[in-house]
Amino acid sequence: MAIRFFLVLLLFTSCTKYSFSLYEDQVGLMDWHQQYIGKVKHAVFHTQKTGRKRVLVSTEENVVASLDLRRGEIFWRHVLGIDDVIDGLDIAQGKYAITLSSDGSLLRAWNLPDGQMVWESLLQGSKPSKSILNVLATQKVEMDNVILVFGYGCLHAVSSIDGEVLWRTDFVAKSRIAGLRSNIAIINVHDGEISYQQTVIAEFVEDTSEKAVILPSRISGMFALELNSLIIFIKLTDKGKLVVVDKVTNAAAIGDALLISEGQNAFALVQHGVGKIHLTVKDGHDWSIDLLKESTVMDPQRGKVNKNFINNYVQTNRAHGFRALIVMEDHSLLLVQQGEIVWRREDGLASVVDVVTSKLPVEKVGVSVAKVEQNLFEWLKGHLLKLKGTLMLASPEDVVAIQAMRLRSSEKSKMTRDHNGFRKLLIVLTRAGKLFALHTRDGRVIWSVLLRSLCKSETCEQPVALNVYQWQVPHHHAMDENPSVLVIGRCRPSFDAPNFLSFVDTYTGREVNSLGLVQSITQIIPLLYTDSTEQRLHLLIDINQQAYLYPKMPEAIAIMQHEFSNVYWYSVDVDNDIIKGHALKSNCVHEVVDEYCFNFRDLWSVVFPPESENIIATVTRKSNEVVHTQTKAMAEQDIMYKYISRNLLFVATVAPKARGEIGTASPEESWLVVYLIETVTGRILHRMVHHGSQGPVHAVFSENWVVYHYFNLRAHKYEISVIEIYDQSRADNKDVRKLILGKHNLTSPISSYSRPEVITKSHSYFFTHSVKAIAVTSTAKGITSKQLLIGTIGDQVLALDKRYLDLRRSVNPTQAEKEEGVIPLTDSLLIIPQSYITHSLKVEGLRGIVTVPAKLESTSLVFAYGVDLFFTRMAPSRTYDSLTEDFSYALLLITIVALIAAIFVTWVLSERKELQEKWR
Repeated sequence: MAIRFFLVLLLFTSCTKYSFSLYEDQVGLMDWHQQYIGKVKHAVFHTQKTGRKRVLVSTEENVVASLDLRRGEIFWRHVLGIDDVIDGLDIAQGKYAITLSSDGSLLRAWNLPDGQMVWESLLQGSKPSKSILNVLATQKVEMDNVILVFGYGCLHAVSSIDGEVLWRTDFVAKSRIAGLRSNIAIINVHDGEISYQQTVIAEFVEDTSEKAVILPSRISGMFALELNSLIIFIKLTDKGKLVVVDKVTNAAAIGDALLISEGQNAFALVQHGVGKIHLTVKDGHDWSIDLLKESTVMDPQRGKVNKNFINNYVQTNRAHGFRALIVMEDHSLLLVQQGEIVWRREDGLASVVDVVTSKLPVEKVGVSVAKVEQNLFEWLKGHLLKLKGTLMLASPEDVVAIQAMRLRSSEKSKMTRDHNGFRKLLIVLTRAGKLFALHTRDGRVIWSVLLRSLCKSETCEQPVALNVYQWQVPHHHAMDENPSVLVIGRCRPSFDAPNFLSFVDTYTGREVNSLGLVQSITQIIPLLYTDSTEQRLHLLIDINQQAYLYPKMPEAIAIMQHEFSNVYWYSVDVDNDIIKGHALKSNCVHEVVDEYCFNFRDLWSVVFPPESENIIATVTRKSNEVVHTQTKAMAEQDIMYKYISRNLLFVATVAPKARGEIGTASPEESWLVVYLIETVTGRILHRMVHHGSQGPVHAVFSENWVVYHYFNLRAHKYEISVIEIYDQSRADNKDVRKLILGKHNLTSPISSYSRPEVITKSHSYFFTHSVKAIAVTSTAKGITSKQLLIGTIGDQVLALDKRYLDLRRSVNPTQAEKEEGVIPLTDSLLIIPQSYITHSLKVEGLRGIVTVPAKLESTSLVFAYGVDLFFTRMAPSRTYDSLTEDFSYALLLITIVALIAAIFVTWVLSERKELQEKWR
């Protein structure tokens, strides 16, 4: 017994780790975090002789930030709320950053060095209107800079010291002037006296059929007016009259006026050339004087110039030099000086709208990496070489081989597949219509392409990027075919606008093809079928209730004809609270029969009465999710069979009065109803009512269970509920022998038209956080236990073990349940601070979480996006199928030698003892 105890103890001490926590120096080894600010709307330079030179910016992502002017790095930033849109930005007293937001109702002052908020002032008005911010300049820093704010039809004068409103004037009544033509209103403030006049635009141009827009630029005594693709510069004379100075047809962006000396100001005008942009700085008082003219080579993948902001500096010859901060069409930010790009920021990545992943190419030199590293003999040979190197027994040839192996293993960022499946490409689509490929190792941009079909043009004034889908994922043709993705865009935000299709090679970023569609797409249905080139078939549903098959190839038609009766889909009409099921009917007949166009019929519909229930959330399973086992062990060794169907839909509805923000309705007026609907037949399999609860609802559907988050008004707490659905028709068939021999009913085909005998189990828990997004880890074979990934209101991602939502939990679990890992039941879900996979970092403006399985079964890849980007690798059940990178082979060898020595010593002692007993 003592000998056995010694061996067990030796094995335990050699194989057990005492800590599974993440050390500080491990952060960043398997994850990366990137900070962005978004597309810049306003910028103000702060380049005084003392202190750091910086530029203050506000963006379309409601971010106010201070950037280092030399390198473009972030000094500090604040991400405001979704509805707190920034309308203006300026500097007061040389030490405060002033922001105007929320339609001109919130005025804030931020400390310039560290970004701390100094004061906040709430401004009130009588009618919504355009917001304007203007800080009156003063020569003395210690004196009060009066801030003029126009918003909600009122003009406020605010103190920059403490935010106190000094005086207020209402212009709503004064602006009511008869007439249908557009007018220009001029407000003049002088010694506390205010004058107000209007001028009709028709006095400057003959054609006023197009809408006139005042460009957002501040030039002293001058403003720019855009009309009919023409930019008109209008100057205000000393007598108060408006005079046209110039008309420009090919201008891209006009900057604000800049005071460069006493009584002299300048402004910048950017025009496009072939592969270049031309920057011209003009004198604000004399239009004929050009203070600067220079050209800069520009990457065409950045599109056109949207905005520019200039700043001056004194050159060595005492002349004035200029630098320009340029905002491009792809939302990137550039600093240009002396015709060169000093630094650039890819802030388009702050507005990611959709994400897919792509495998990297295999290594084509010799045998592919995948084939070599999957070979057991080669794997053992590699580890033997590492062991010989650790013990300093390697020959010169072995040293060369070890160095080559280390070089390969250290190249975690190389552009080929690895045997663990950690290296992939994240294909992200941004709001600007630009597609990026990010390497999962360090997040660097491999390629980027600005899709021309999603760029602003005469026929498409407001293009919108919608989604990106897997189009072609070659497996058998991996050596000679490249994967590609399908990008869907719309010409305008409205649903009746025409759509665009773009096909992009994920290895090169080359736009293979693009299609402009006349019809408006309302729904994209990725089918489960692929052709011989492994292009995935898609159905595009248009506004005329017709389905179009893509790709338009004869082979796709042949596949569709074979699977015609097996194609079903559903649609959700949130506006009318209706869910419908559809199936294909026949080919469309226009002038001739279109074999790629299909009419479809409605199979069923679920209509929720709008006076009692409104749809607020729907979610379904991932089409590519892998389920390892269809059974689950319950209490007292009972086995239940999971009801697993790709056609299940989770729907959440609320009372009409509970659609608003939390607290707008009383508990008696609020209820939350959840459904599980079979989308082929429209059969409702489960319905549950949560009285006194309301949304927003965030849910995730995996295998046979749904987890959803909502607010309980009665308890004044957030709750998380779980629903599990089981197939009762298989409950009586538990013959293990049939299961092993493949004769069990699990192998028989299942029809959605057969009425299933299902039962559901559910439970609810209190949760302490508001939630922005919920996802679940996914692995290659579905063996590894799952973890919920919860994006909290604090813009962090929390990993919650699914065991906390196990329906087997009880207050006093049995010893057998404890051994299986069943956690004692509590009314609240325990949050462990170490469970945040984002550590102490924040994914500001968190909008979504994407999980992707690695080739290694224990590992799941996680990507969270918002204003920031975050990527990490997770092992919910630990890395049970691989050795860690810091594994000590020397310790392993010592352990093996010690075990062999212990066995030999115990054998000798045992033989000696037996011999002594025989001689007695």
